[in-house]
Amino acid sequence: MKKIRIKSFCKINLSLKVLKKLKNDYHSIESLVTFCNLHDVIEISKIKGKKDKINFSGKFKKGINLYSNTITKVLNLLRKKNIINNQKFKITVQKDIPHGSGLGGASSNAASLLNFLNVKMNLKLSTNQKNKIAKNVGFDVPVCLKKQNTLLTGKKGEILRLNKKFNLNILIVYPNIVCSTKKIYKKNKKFSPLKSNFFSNIKNKNELINLLFNENNDLQEAVIKFYPRIRKIIDFISDQEDCYFSRITGSGSACIGIFSNMKAAIYTQKLIKSKFPKYWSATSRTI
Repeated sequence: MKKIRIKSFCKINLSLKVLKKLKNDYHSIESLVTFCNLHDVIEISKIKGKKDKINFSGKFKKGINLYSNTITKVLNLLRKKNIINNQKFKITVQKDIPHGSGLGGASSNAASLLNFLNVKMNLKLSTNQKNKIAKNVGFDVPVCLKKQNTLLTGKKGEILRLNKKFNLNILIVYPNIVCSTKKIYKKNKKFSPLKSNFFSNIKNKNELINLLFNENNDLQEAVIKFYPRIRKIIDFISDQEDCYFSRITGSGSACIGIFSNMKAAIYTQKLIKSKFPKYWSATSRTI
């Protein structure tokens, strides 16, 4: 197998409700998830040898454990189940999605690799088998197996895929803070009741925006308690013309702004670079 490049797309939580804490210390959540065209690039090829060669490059490679990460976990699980045995790989991940930002870069990497190996090596894994492996790698990995708008309904982690395009214009601002998901959930004191799956019945973009405007991310208060500067970013984005709303994605620290047009998102990014020159930012569209 010659070196092949695959794209691993960024996950965005447009809304997130924490429903309850479970007995295993995990949490039940309800979240509307989309994907945008910001992506990491994974290069993979077969090699001869006794060990895989896993490397990370790019501006956000710092802080990733080379020996224990979502890439190694996928490979280890497949070997443990005797799905792949003697073959070793050279894999390099160019990290353009900020690490520890709530943008699901590591989860998307794992899901993209699992999908690729299933097709390229003819593993013939069923959807159920892929989901089980993905779940053992990380909570968000099953969501990332399909780059499709998705509703996590809170019912035993049920994943509902939505056959709709959102066509959203997104500004992402990352304040160079690596958020610990475990720490943020532990700090969280906000819980919301489970609602009906109203997102699954959205008729148009205006209806979606109206629903999202009245939603929030329950983890945001906990994140701001740890990192008060995040509130300044959210408030600044929200105050800009043609911005529908702004909030954190996932467990943070990345802040998103949803705009009515890309021109406004790009202009706000310029303002962000002036006001917060040390922060990373990007504009993107949903896929």
